[in-house]
Amino acid sequence: MNRHTPKALVVSPLLVLLMAAAAIAANLPDFTVLAKKAGPAVANISTEKTVEASNNKGLQDFLRKHPRGTPFDDFFDQFDQFFGNRGDQQPRKERSLGSGFIISPDGYVVTNNHVIENADIIRVNIETGQNSSESFIAKVIGADPETDLALLKVEAKRALPFVSFGNSDNLEVGEWVMAIGNPFGLDHTVTAGIVSAKGRNIRSGPFDNYLQTDASINPGNSGGPLINGDGEVIGINTAIIARGQGIGFAIPSNMAKRIINQLKTDQTVRRGWIGVNITDVDENTAKALGLKSDKGAFVAGVIPGQPADKAGLKSGDVITSVNEKEITSSSELINAIANLPPGDKAKLTIVREGKPRTVLITLGERSKEVAKAPSQPSKEASFDQLGIKLRPVTATEAKALGLDAVAGILVTEVDQTKAAAEADIRPGDVILQANLKPVNTVEEFSKILKEEGEARGAIMLQIKRRGIVQFRSIAITR
Repeated sequence: MNRHTPKALVVSPLLVLLMAAAAIAANLPDFTVLAKKAGPAVANISTEKTVEASNNKGLQDFLRKHPRGTPFDDFFDQFDQFFGNRGDQQPRKERSLGSGFIISPDGYVVTNNHVIENADIIRVNIETGQNSSESFIAKVIGADPETDLALLKVEAKRALPFVSFGNSDNLEVGEWVMAIGNPFGLDHTVTAGIVSAKGRNIRSGPFDNYLQTDASINPGNSGGPLINGDGEVIGINTAIIARGQGIGFAIPSNMAKRIINQLKTDQTVRRGWIGVNITDVDENTAKALGLKSDKGAFVAGVIPGQPADKAGLKSGDVITSVNEKEITSSSELINAIANLPPGDKAKLTIVREGKPRTVLITLGERSKEVAKAPSQPSKEASFDQLGIKLRPVTATEAKALGLDAVAGILVTEVDQTKAAAEADIRPGDVILQANLKPVNTVEEFSKILKEEGEARGAIMLQIKRRGIVQFRSIAITR
């Protein structure tokens, strides 16, 4: 037996770092190749529009009262410097810059709607070589303000360079990406980073489902492509958080493809519609309804005469899937329905009174102007556990509050340190239901609170505020 055992291999920290760096470098795409491949198809979008002079009566009155030769002269000098002569009331030309990219050799160009909106003239400028470019006047084929996408067309005497859409559903968080655009008018600026997150809702519109990236995106990048390691467009750079660094947002390519194809074919976008008011199912709502999880879209109201009403959906239902695809939030439901064509049938899985069931619904068409969802009195009672005071609604109050009948109980006081205030219950709210059961007296409310709310740890209230029916869920501390 050999008495000499080998010593353990000692690896220096520097070697570990070098090995890690080599592994990272091995997984990096070749950005020089990507820039050469995609760059020629990226365009500078410049626009001009006429802005009518404003008739600012308040400013004119101020100027008449404070002529030159007063202590306000310094203000006037700065105003003239930035906004032009204060006496000039003529229409003026406004110019702006953005980005776009060519998606076919015959000259179809994708950009953001906000880049070209209301423009009188749109120019698409592409590089043809070092220090040379070609400019085209573009025609708007169609635009969709709700997703901030637009499709342009230019006529060229040659086949134009183009890029293709990739599959954004296959994109992984942490994957390397590259942005190309014209930030601050600097043509064909290339930046790189990773996908920071998917499915971001930045509250810019009803169909928010953004990719988040730390690839540098700045004013002027709007409408430019976000490129994956295969040189495909997996996002359209659209928004930034002005106060943050390394936080940019792009429309996923799979969403963009559907919109662009519709614009190319029909010059407009048609979306499915079922006619419900919905909210997310939070933890307290799930407890109040006895649900197993806080996933799904809670139906806060059903618009009369719309597809959901015709299919038998009711206020209080929770939609958990559309065509077998799981729905975890209200935004997912909106996108799932909007991605289906009007007239199609959709199979919804819902939970009603704790039991799952299936509903088949024929989709209507979502318009751009979406409709908004429209005993003996007891004495006032305090519910200290929640931090509210309640009493029944009088006939006079019912009329003033826009109620269809004398029903519900009125919130008269809210303790701002208690659970009701945290759930956004306010004085003047009318509670119509508690845990989906009508309440017209404080006794009815008290019974539901004790028998269901305290047992489940939460109570869900249907309220009416300024004519709008809403739902609030209040956590109950045992």
